[in-house]
Order: sequence, then structure tokens, then C-alpha cells
Amino acid sequence: MNLKSAVLPAALALGLLTGAAQAQVNVMLPAGTGGGWDTTGRQAFAAMNAAGIYTGGVNFTNTGGAGGTIGLAEFLSTSTGSADALAVFGAITVGAIELNSSPINLAEFRPVARLTAEYLVIAVAANSDIDTLEELAAALKANPGGTPVGGGSAGGVDHIALALFAQAAEVPVADLNYIPQTSGAETVTGIVNGTLVAGISGTSEFSQFAEQGRIKILGVTSAERRESLPDVPTFAEAGYDVELANWRGVLAAPGAPDDNYSMWVENFAKLAESDAWKQVLATQGWDDYYLGGEEFGAFIAEQTETQGQILRDAGLVN
Repeated sequence: MNLKSAVLPAALALGLLTGAAQAQVNVMLPAGTGGGWDTTGRQAFAAMNAAGIYTGGVNFTNTGGAGGTIGLAEFLSTSTGSADALAVFGAITVGAIELNSSPINLAEFRPVARLTAEYLVIAVAANSDIDTLEELAAALKANPGGTPVGGGSAGGVDHIALALFAQAAEVPVADLNYIPQTSGAETVTGIVNGTLVAGISGTSEFSQFAEQGRIKILGVTSAERRESLPDVPTFAEAGYDVELANWRGVLAAPGAPDDNYSMWVENFAKLAESDAWKQVLATQGWDDYYLGGEEFGAFIAEQTETQGQILRDAGLVN
């Protein structure tokens, strides 16, 4: 008997003994490669492997479009009732479902884990006469249509952050002049050249431009001041009840078997505590925002209600 034939039965036996550790999980990434959801999914499973939590195969599928709703619709049609079928999604999806009148209902999926967050900041040009959130609120109140504010896609977290700020400042949300941009860099360009009075984006996107002296950041949507932005007040500090994060998380397939679902909830709970994942968070500049299982499900339901109401107030959906 040659060495190859002796090794194969041993490898097969190892696979049978380790069971789930040698299985394959199918992961839907409802966006293109290289973006936030794609990176979150791939980095999470790389860290899970490094930590020895899950060392089996992973089959990633990228299906982008419409704020994740196209990929989730595909996931729903192909994976309902399946074990080892997961999907990455995030805060943007919640608004996109409303904005695109998508038939997707997030309550149908099984909530596994909320993983990361990135808080938002609002900024103006470095030479702007506006120096505080209060002064920006006054400008919006005096002339909302003449105070264009840029950010990500309509109905996304940037737009919702502005709407929450307007509500807190007693500015009619429907009167806001919100102009969607293709990227944080494009938003900065609009701020600097005067096309936009202000702009909203994630802390990681705007911080570099603030350091270069191109913009000045007026406020951050976190509950406490950020270590990376010690001189920037929170919205709450300035008197506006706005706390919002661009979060990302993981769902299991609708109807996934209870034992398999519980296993993935436990796997991601272990991931959140692992040194490998903490290193990923530090490297990517993400905040740890872990929330597991049914608690995450309750959070999704609350977000669905809150974001839906904001979008209705803004006149973006009926």
C-alpha cells in the first residue's frame, strides 16, 4: 500500500470526527467586492479560522445592488430552511428596504450577530463661517433649501443622521436639501468648492481630510467623544438627541434548523471575544458593536421602525 492510499482514510476519519469543523458555510455578501460588507464577511471568517472557532470551508457569493436588498432576495429564494447559510447586511439595508419598496422583511431572517459600527460626523469647509452644530442648525432653520448637505445614498444612514439632527433642531425634515454623493471624497470636494454647505460621512472617511485642513468637523453621532477626535463634541453634548452608527451584522437563513442556528450564534459570540477579531477591528478602524441572537433581532426591529419613520417624515416613502 502506498503512502497516498494510507493517508486518505486517515484524513476522511478526521473529517468525520470533527463534524461541523469540516463543514462548508455559504455566505451571501449583498454588495460588490472590496466594500464594507464584503470586507466584514471575509475578515470575520478569517478571524474565526485563526481563532480555531470555525475551520471549515467558506463559499462567498457577492450579489450587489439596491442597498443589499437584491442579494438578500436571492439569499431568501435559495437558502430558506438551509443550515450553514448566512448573509452579511447592515444599517443601510434597513432604509433601502423602505426606499426601494422591497418585499424583503428582515424579521423573516434569523438574527445571528451585530458585529461592527462606524459613527458619523458632520463637517463644513475649513473657512466656513459655521463653527458649531448650533450655527449649522440655525442655517438650516433659516433657509433649509439654501443649505445643501451631502452624504451617502438617499435613505441611507447619512441621510437619516441629517434628518434626526433636523428633527432635534426643529427643522422640517421634508424641507431639507440633501444631495447624495458617490463617496466621502466626493462629499469633501463639494464642501470645499462650495457646492455643499456641509457633509456627512463616517469618521474614517472625514478624519483624514480634517487633518489636512480641508474641512472642520462639527459633531459626531456617538454617545461619547471619540479618542481619535477628542476636540469634536457629540451631538448630544451640543443639545441634539442624535446617536447613530453605520452598523454591520450577520443573519442566518429563514427557517434555519434550531441547532445549527444556535451553533452560529455561539460561534460569533466566541469571535467577538477573540484576539484575532480584536486585531481585525483595530486594523480596519471599526468599533466593536457586538450584540447576539434574539437581542440583535430586537435591535433590528427597533431600527426598522425608527428608520422607517424618519424616511416617512422626510417624504421619501409613503
